[in-house]
Amino acid sequence: MGVSQAPPAAEERERRVFGLVIRRLVPFIFLCYVVAYLDRVNIAFAATDMQRDLGIGDAAYGFGAGLFFLGYFLFEIPSNLVLERVGARLWMARIMIVWGVVSMSMAFVTGAVSFYVLRVLLGLAEAGFFPGMILYLTYWVPARERARVGALFMMAAPVAMMIGAPVSEALLKLDGGLGLRGWQWLFLVEGLPAVVLGLLALRWLTDRPEAAEWLGLDDREWLSREMARERAQRAGPRPGSTLRSLLSGKVALLCGIYFANTLATYGLFLWLPKILKEASGFGGLQLSAISAIPFVFALAGMVLIGRHSDRQGERKWHVAGCALLAALGLVLAARFQTSVPLLVLSFTLSQVGQRSIQAVFWAIPPMFLGGTAAAAGIAMINAVGNLGGFVGPWVVGWLRSQGEGYTGGLLFLAGSLVAVAVLVASLRLPKVSEATAARSA
Repeated sequence: MGVSQAPPAAEERERRVFGLVIRRLVPFIFLCYVVAYLDRVNIAFAATDMQRDLGIGDAAYGFGAGLFFLGYFLFEIPSNLVLERVGARLWMARIMIVWGVVSMSMAFVTGAVSFYVLRVLLGLAEAGFFPGMILYLTYWVPARERARVGALFMMAAPVAMMIGAPVSEALLKLDGGLGLRGWQWLFLVEGLPAVVLGLLALRWLTDRPEAAEWLGLDDREWLSREMARERAQRAGPRPGSTLRSLLSGKVALLCGIYFANTLATYGLFLWLPKILKEASGFGGLQLSAISAIPFVFALAGMVLIGRHSDRQGERKWHVAGCALLAALGLVLAARFQTSVPLLVLSFTLSQVGQRSIQAVFWAIPPMFLGGTAAAAGIAMINAVGNLGGFVGPWVVGWLRSQGEGYTGGLLFLAGSLVAVAVLVASLRLPKVSEATAARSA
């Protein structure tokens, strides 16, 4: 099965093998991330009804929504180190099953305190999923392809927001069924797929290329050698320590960049349905439709910009340009809050820029981190960066409770994206493109 009579040309084999890898792994981890993101942000769709039923104000809602990221921060690095040791198959299954159960438990909150507790627990349960998948892809996909493949994986976030609106609106209409409120049905139904996917992960995920029985023997051995060679080059001649990598200036700078970006991401995501609902007066399918528009265009932007970054072998200026585009969109949104078409257009510009940041940004850390240092470093960047997910929603909620409306919050989020552009521009990365370096090695 795995022995070829005449080995194909190197480029042909590379395209074929990596094509098999992408078709096998990316759709499944994409689906897992859609569910993860939906469980993370579905609170935005439940917010209005849940706040009314439980007597939770805007400031308390913003605070509780952001508490997810506190729990996420606490367990992020340990989770990725465990994944590196025990493998993605077992660890990802554990993460998904536990977070699914906790997400379903959100149906039974009774007030602000239980809301806060379960948001922290949800963060603890999900910690390690996203950086674990980023690390997992470095076992299978070469550096020169990571922005494109990362974009395919990270398209899950806008897809989750697109499908989250109509699905959540439909579930909210189950209000009164079996004595449950609509928002309780939302949490129960949307948490269940994580448990199912966790069980499926035990059969579908393969820890490393050398164990991939779904590849032919020759292809398996070739891929193992290729990825081992890349890891050795990335690690360099000096082994270095994991602690030294975590304390390096580059890791600290990347933490700051990702913090500012995540602050803007969740500062908007966890308020967007409310902003559009209040501006338009729409509900149901109409609200779902206008909420989805920015993310439809974001999907195309992610793929095109990720592909362009790979072809150019350039990362930081792509990230900076996307951040400035996203900031411009939020400034325009603050200006045009009373015009629904212009508001949707503004959010579309913002999402094209902001979602495209993700795929290109996560191609940067593996450029100088390898082995256990990569596991810890990627987790560190994601853990510290995701604390921005606590700050953003809370600040927007606080400013709104002070009578500022959404203008102050949107401008604050735009400022954080300008900070992303400034910080990433200060990064010193290899001058030779990854594509050229990889092919000349």
